[in-house]
Amino acid sequence: MIGSDPFVRNEREVWIAERSDRLAAVFAERAPGHDREGSFPFDNFRDLKEAGYLKLTLPKQYGGDEASLYEMVLAQERLARGDGSTALAVGWHIGAMLQLRYTKAWPEKLYAGFCEAVIRDGAMVNNFASERATGSPSRGGRPETKAVRTEGGWLLTGRKTFSTLSPILNHFTVSAYVEEEEKTGQFFVRKGPGVSIEETWNTMGMRSTGSHDLLLERVFVPEEERIDGKGRGEDTGMSDYGGALLHIPACYIGIAYAARDYAVRFAANYKPNSLPGSIAELPNIQRQIGEMEAELITARTLLYAAADRWDREPERRPEMRPELGLAKYTATNHALRILDLAMRIVGGSSLSRDLPLERMYRDVRAGLHNPPMDDAVITSLARRAIAEVQQQADSGRRGAGEI
Repeated sequence: MIGSDPFVRNEREVWIAERSDRLAAVFAERAPGHDREGSFPFDNFRDLKEAGYLKLTLPKQYGGDEASLYEMVLAQERLARGDGSTALAVGWHIGAMLQLRYTKAWPEKLYAGFCEAVIRDGAMVNNFASERATGSPSRGGRPETKAVRTEGGWLLTGRKTFSTLSPILNHFTVSAYVEEEEKTGQFFVRKGPGVSIEETWNTMGMRSTGSHDLLLERVFVPEEERIDGKGRGEDTGMSDYGGALLHIPACYIGIAYAARDYAVRFAANYKPNSLPGSIAELPNIQRQIGEMEAELITARTLLYAAADRWDREPERRPEMRPELGLAKYTATNHALRILDLAMRIVGGSSLSRDLPLERMYRDVRAGLHNPPMDDAVITSLARRAIAEVQQQADSGRRGAGEI
């Protein structure tokens, strides 16, 4: 029996959605405490491991669920309805594993061994690239983290910021500049001597993602675990053209969905003594609810359509980057609008730290600072439009010349 959500299309997706819903219900109870303390939700990640969620995007040959991009988006959106911090944090792991499944950017032995560790131990991974001096790696800055050749491998020294999941990871990948080659390399790092975490993450929103600073001091990486250029197939690049990053908009739309539900329930049940019924009967409240629905439906439709197209048309992925960026741009900005409307409906009590809306409002603000950034998305759309018009003009001139 397919559920009422129009984006749940078959029984497998029902199973994926229901698992996320069960986890989200538990995480929602814990979220206020973790947010208040700024603590990492180790309890949530134990539950994710036990539920098999960490193997969602692993290939079936290694015991994973081999979720499609669409299915990953569905799982993440439903999970974020309970706790945005947990969903965003685990999203970096399952997104990375989905990306690796397609790009084959790791050597086979390393990839197979890590998949086994995910199944056996609940291992996770994230790519640490951001630095204070360079900002977001999407801007193209050269990392200040250095990789120096040594006997049998490399020594890495540097500091990474926004290192989400750092309190729980035993493995991660790091970008570092290789001066002798004048290029940036990618390295698989295991937590051990020379690796430390400085707890710098004390933010307004997404307080429980554990995005502290990672410090590397002459950390040894064996030659075989330098992973750039050592992939398992022809596509050894680290890019899937932005597909895996859809875990980000899925998270923020999930938070907005939960806020919409809260505000609508509040409106239906709140009956001030100045009215004969609930405030949901007031035209102004109905207008605001309708505006929330319009924002939510638009963002979800674009997000799921982009994921579905990415799955169905692999040959078109290189040209889909602007479309995927638009899905993120729309989701995060619409989520902000939905939270604003939800808080207007609930009124002054929405500011209370005893209620979830103020936390959700702070969390969705973080979406503006996750890649791709708004300005980059808008610029890419503009360039595509300009290129299309120029191509049409060129084609028209060629046609006229033939006549």
